Amino acid sequence: MSKQSYIPVVIEWAKRKGYDQIRANMEGFEQPIAYERQNDDERFIPDVTAKQLLEQSYFEIILKGDRPDKIVSKLRLLSMLVSQKGGRLFLMTPPGNLNFAKELVTKYSINGEIVKIV
Repeated sequence: MSKQSYIPVVIEWAKRKGYDQIRANMEGFEQPIAYERQNDDERFIPDVTAKQLLEQSYFEIILKGDRPDKIVSKLRLLSMLVSQKGGRLFLMTPPGNLNFAKELVTKYSINGEIVKIV
């Protein structure tokens, strides 16, 4: 399945956990703010963002078929943002992607919480 097909699942999970002001990189939702790396102008758009108690959190769907270098760059950026501004980074892992997500967190010191989704 594609990343887009998991976004509604992530949105529902965030709502159940008490998040609001949800933005999603999906039609029908306000798009999250894009972040641009200065050295090469590469743009990163979080899959889903939401607030809880005024803290911005980021939700990224992790699929092992994606380019690892691009995933790591995006996760490092989001991890840095949550460490500076508060909030949390959730790595949402569909079935079959949990070990890949754990490997990314361990190998690249990503400060994120892994959550299994169906």
